[in-house]
Amino acid sequence: MFQKGRVTQLVLGLALSMPVALHAQTAVEPIEILTTTEAYDPIRYEGAYMIAEAWKELGLDVTVSPTEFSTLLGKFYDQQDFTVTIAGWSGRVDRLDPQFYLGTLNSANAVMGANNPGGYSNPEFDEVFEAQSREFDQAKRQELVHKLQEISAPDAPLAILFHRDEVVAYNKNNFENMNAMAGEALYSEWVPMEAKPLTDRTTLRYGGPQSPDNINPMLANTVWAWKWMRLYYDRLVRLTPDVEVKNWMAESVTAIDETTIEVKLREGLKFHDDMPVTSADIKFSYDYLVASDYGYFNSYLAALDSVEIVDDLTVRFHLNAPSAPFASITLSQISILPKHIWEKIENPMELAPADIPTVGSGPFKFNQYTLGEFMKLDKFEDHFHADEIAVDSVEFQIFADSEGVFTAVQTGQIDVTAWRMEAGQIPLAEANENLQVISVPDFGYYHLTYNTRKPHFDDVAFRRALTKAIDRERIVNVLLDGRGEPGSSVIAPVNAFWHNAFTERLDFDMDGAKADLEAAGYSWSSDGKLQK
Repeated sequence: MFQKGRVTQLVLGLALSMPVALHAQTAVEPIEILTTTEAYDPIRYEGAYMIAEAWKELGLDVTVSPTEFSTLLGKFYDQQDFTVTIAGWSGRVDRLDPQFYLGTLNSANAVMGANNPGGYSNPEFDEVFEAQSREFDQAKRQELVHKLQEISAPDAPLAILFHRDEVVAYNKNNFENMNAMAGEALYSEWVPMEAKPLTDRTTLRYGGPQSPDNINPMLANTVWAWKWMRLYYDRLVRLTPDVEVKNWMAESVTAIDETTIEVKLREGLKFHDDMPVTSADIKFSYDYLVASDYGYFNSYLAALDSVEIVDDLTVRFHLNAPSAPFASITLSQISILPKHIWEKIENPMELAPADIPTVGSGPFKFNQYTLGEFMKLDKFEDHFHADEIAVDSVEFQIFADSEGVFTAVQTGQIDVTAWRMEAGQIPLAEANENLQVISVPDFGYYHLTYNTRKPHFDDVAFRRALTKAIDRERIVNVLLDGRGEPGSSVIAPVNAFWHNAFTERLDFDMDGAKADLEAAGYSWSSDGKLQK
């Protein structure tokens, strides 16, 4: 019979002689890819399944969740309730300046509702981002912008899937002088102001597959909302199709010094309710945005310290640091709100749809909006630019899918497609004698964003491996019929001055993806499941 002490020694000896499993291998959690429905955007829909199949080859459990567009946006931006999302940034003209796209990787924009939903944070990136914002020398700023692309690319905070050509069509029998813009094609702020009717009908009719996510200028997060609202909310300056700064509400914009910009308004400006526009409305609009929790314009407003009223028509913007894009980009993007209406609203983000004010001072004024069906604006006859506008109204008809839009432009129900045509529709449009097809390059991009707050997605090696497993060339060639370019940077190659062609590219390489995972401590179970 063993004595108690000898039993203890024996057990202890056996324990010390056995191997110890310090880290148990567990399967990587299932991954959900949020994407749009097939009806809304078949490219994103099909692309999601192609990516899912590739990731399954890595041993991951992947599901694709097609989601209604506005619901997807809510989960992505406002709730940040996602693991992986396929979304897109449009190529609005102001975004030719690198401030906006680089700002989507700035940690200051990782708050709820702002433009860095994936939560990417790199102190070095943030420091250089602030430096480029303050740099007025274009050559020096270019160096900093190139460096930002070099810093972020190896971290793979997201995968830039592709830059898709903007191919749209319009009825050339109904309108002329339809001038396309890079990144915006024909659904720009200038086409309604420049189009010339060729018949007695003076209503320009657009068609697209998506309603605005919101017509509340304190809440909207998509181009669908802002392309519409910028026609009835005016700005101090506008950017021309050639990306030149055009004084608009502003009669003059003067840099007093590196951190002080003075704006003098035109005389006689009016809101659509016939109230005058004064410097108090300008100060109110900027102060109201800065004081709100609305994060959409954070990167544009970060440099603003205060707004000073000089007189009824003059304001001074005081900046907390020099800002290269403030005079051209910030002043061209912030809508001017009527103080006498909005100052009475304490919680602008909680407004019911029926209570949202729609009084602006733009070249068109609000007429009608029926969610999911129809929108209409009328020319504002008292606008200073009204004599230059040949159309009397602008309509937007909303369809269930891109096929409905294409049928409408073929039958004459609409004049212009506001959204890209699908690859199979383009040759049909080109063969239609009534239609003119326009194609412009896009400096916006479709992206697959990782939520870096989630387990494994906070691991650079894991994100890099998943990015290498995405065959972007195949997506462009198969789904876009070659009408686009595989992505690598948030600054598109067509934006040549700011694009850094020499950053690291995580091109398609399944063997490399598996090697990266193995080197980072991942392994595969007997049934091929990825584990760590």
